[in-house]
Amino acid sequence: MSEMAKNPVIYADYSDPDVIRVGDDFYMISSSFNYVPGVPVLHSKNLVEWELINYVFDSIPFEGYEAVRHGCGAWAPSIRYHGGKFYALIPFPDEGIYVAETEDIRGKWSPLRPLLKGKGFEDPCPIWEGDKCYVVFAFAKSRAGFNSVLAVFETDVALTVPADRYNFVFDGVDIAPKIEGPKWHKRGEYFYILAPAGGVGTGWQVALRSKDIYGPYEMKIVLAQGDTPVNGPHQGALVDLDDGGERWAFMHFQQVGAYGRIVHLQPAVWRDDWPVLGDSASAEVLGAPVAACEYPVDIVTGMRLPAGDEFSGGLSPAWQTPAAPVDGAYVVGNDGLRANCLHYGEQSLSDLPWLLTQRTPYKNFDLETEFVPSFENEGDEAGFCLFGRQYTYICAVRREGGTCVELRLGGIRSGEDKILASLPAPQGPVRVRLAVRYRQYNRMCCRMSVEGMPIVRTFFAEPGVWVGARLAVYARSSASDGGSASFRYVRIAEV
Repeated sequence: MSEMAKNPVIYADYSDPDVIRVGDDFYMISSSFNYVPGVPVLHSKNLVEWELINYVFDSIPFEGYEAVRHGCGAWAPSIRYHGGKFYALIPFPDEGIYVAETEDIRGKWSPLRPLLKGKGFEDPCPIWEGDKCYVVFAFAKSRAGFNSVLAVFETDVALTVPADRYNFVFDGVDIAPKIEGPKWHKRGEYFYILAPAGGVGTGWQVALRSKDIYGPYEMKIVLAQGDTPVNGPHQGALVDLDDGGERWAFMHFQQVGAYGRIVHLQPAVWRDDWPVLGDSASAEVLGAPVAACEYPVDIVTGMRLPAGDEFSGGLSPAWQTPAAPVDGAYVVGNDGLRANCLHYGEQSLSDLPWLLTQRTPYKNFDLETEFVPSFENEGDEAGFCLFGRQYTYICAVRREGGTCVELRLGGIRSGEDKILASLPAPQGPVRVRLAVRYRQYNRMCCRMSVEGMPIVRTFFAEPGVWVGARLAVYARSSASDGGSASFRYVRIAEV
């Protein structure tokens, strides 16, 4: 009997997942927004257990991303395999739709090249038919001035020829408002587009079908929250398990506050040439998300996504920065991660380009990190942060020839960070602890403290801009380069 998978299968912020199967392997990519390296690539053998194996690019190759641009960058990419190559189509809502390719998904991807330049394009997905490739996409109202419609443009089979025009193929203003995240499929005589509508937190999944790429398309709602606690359910991927047969699965995200956008797995079947997702007894009843389902592939691998870091043998792939990498900010050596106090003129931590972050990895967990300051200048500083629109952090800072440990509170675009407590630093390392516990409804309750010191804060975490709350370490200086701090580990235990 197959193992049972409990939802969500990934309790971490992998927003807008798209998934494909190539042979016996499954691959997923997701949004990364302004964080780099960008567009994570995950691998699985069963759609339940996953490992992080790569990123599509190291930095965003457009002007302005050397600074932090919260919520910009790489939105809702798609991944497909065709002609021996993997293709990642990535929308940058301020720059256009771009593509990268590789023959080795664990190796280097090609530089990004344009497919459709301009503002407001999002969520592209390709399908090959004849001697052409067709790309369906949606529109971001914040840039384009409208949404709720889907469009298609053509390119060549190798995706080397940029498009200069597109055609609208579906208007969902009245019947599928806010439709976005379209994903192509071909089954039998129909082209299908699976897409969410109704909004991230409260929407539903629709299926569109037509015998012609350009429509007209029929529509059917195929998955909705029903009486389950799974709000949304939002953007995802319909996955073919046996080369066009009857075995399919569906993966999608659910938005859950500071935890970000976590990933669910649903059974999928076909009835009367329509996909039926989740728990549904008949094609006439809307599917609803399931709390658990059998593994689509009866194999257990023990794969896990990375959490924390012992800083031995290099930096964990879990870490990302919110802007282009900065040379010399971090060095991994025998004493752990040396974070260098590079000059940074702003008081607020919210726009520090080299803030070293990773996703929160579990629903409930305990974290401990230890760092040793080695400061040289007034204003040298290092610490640990739970980062979001509002964030809490504990740092060591050099003031008037001595070192203090401070508890601070800040916010994105809210001006200077506030000092809530400041005490002389102890001798030796600073050991910070964070306890995270889930509270109804979808709230991340946190307790941050310093071992051996009366510095503690209990609070509800907040998400960032389009992302969940993030764990972060850093060093900086308000004066000049020179000092550093050695982070010995970041240890995370699921509870």
